[in-house]
Amino acid sequence: MIPSLRVLVAPFIAMLSACSPAGLVNALTPHSTYELRVNIPYEAGDRHSLDVYSPRRPQSSGAPSPLIVFFYGGSWQTGDRKDYLFVGEALAARGYVTVIPDYRRYPQTIFPGFMDDAAAAVAWAQAHAIDFHADPQRIFLMGHSAGAHIAMLLATDRRYLAQHGVDAGALAGVVGLAGPYDFLPLQDPTLEQIFPMGTRKDSQPINHVDGAEPPIFLGVGMDDHTVDPGNTTRFAARLEAFGDRFELKSYAGINHAMIVGSFGRPVRSLSGLITVAPVLDDVSRFIDSLDGGQRSGAASR
Repeated sequence: MIPSLRVLVAPFIAMLSACSPAGLVNALTPHSTYELRVNIPYEAGDRHSLDVYSPRRPQSSGAPSPLIVFFYGGSWQTGDRKDYLFVGEALAARGYVTVIPDYRRYPQTIFPGFMDDAAAAVAWAQAHAIDFHADPQRIFLMGHSAGAHIAMLLATDRRYLAQHGVDAGALAGVVGLAGPYDFLPLQDPTLEQIFPMGTRKDSQPINHVDGAEPPIFLGVGMDDHTVDPGNTTRFAARLEAFGDRFELKSYAGINHAMIVGSFGRPVRSLSGLITVAPVLDDVSRFIDSLDGGQRSGAASR
């Protein structure tokens, strides 16, 4: 990233915490590109609600949109779906119906409690896809940080989805951004509480790769000092060893927060619009390559 660009985007990046974008990013997010339904319960109980972002522009072909379920990060301890309005807007503006659920966090639950919540949210999204003109058989899971772990574990250990009646064949693809996929041994006492000793092997997505995974996009910032980029490269090597289809994108000069923060609106300069990193473009190309070219009429951004 050239110095002038770092100066331009510094105020934007300063608003991002380790895993949770701050309110200013959302305040700058336009509302003209999506329709939003909020506080929809997907299951009984606390933190079992979700928001749905639908493209405002109609699909001129009449074909249903791909369905994305996005899981945010926060070390399985923090985070809230309302903080990720900018992600929902970015994806809806590209023509994707996007579901962002909350899930229980530590200390309210430990592994695998949040995995059960995530699977229940996916099951709800599939069951209600047609209500939002989305395709229940073209589901993409997506996540950042701890959310990428959740998304990738749903895709690799398919027992969670099966327990909620979701056939893994409905997964068209998975997008993981800066995810911890291979993070043992634990070095943090809180994480030792979140992942009890007897569950730790099963908690690692890398341990469940068997060659039957849906196509996977892995994005990682090479300046990430929160989640070791080695998680991504080791996971990619395991996918390659089992013959899975995947795409790995490494972003120089990008840290843990910036990789998801890049979904925010581009910064306007005298020379035009400048994005932090082309992550949204890369993710969109990945999704569209698996979408059969059936979408049209998506808003550009």
